[in-house]
Amino acid sequence: MSVEEIVTGYHAAMLHKSPDELAGLYAEDGRHEFPFGGLAPLAGREAVRAGYRAMWGASPFQAEEVRRVALHHTRDPEVVIVEQVTRVRAGERSIAVPGLLVLRIRNGEIVHTRDYMDTGAVAEVRAAAAGA
Repeated sequence: MSVEEIVTGYHAAMLHKSPDELAGLYAEDGRHEFPFGGLAPLAGREAVRAGYRAMWGASPFQAEEVRRVALHHTRDPEVVIVEQVTRVRAGERSIAVPGLLVLRIRNGEIVHTRDYMDTGAVAEVRAAAAGA
């Protein structure tokens, strides 16, 4: 898959809350890390699938839109940076959650993701969902 197809597929998986779609983008030994999220890394395609199945399955909120702000190519041909804003429905509120993905893509598969989310916006989503 091309970088464009991977990023588009990643965003589609988020909208569909589909751990299978997301895991399908990863190499068998791919790794997904949450540097700001306080979550354990997911090591391997099946861990990505299981981890997102648990997270998205337990989530009371739904992504309404994932907007790509920019796709940056780096000097390392395997690494791209995706700036994005996810609009999340939590109860009666629609909240924007800015984020960055640092993706290392090799042979058409994600081998490493560093997933950065605005922790203040994530806290706002959680509070809105709890109050619903």
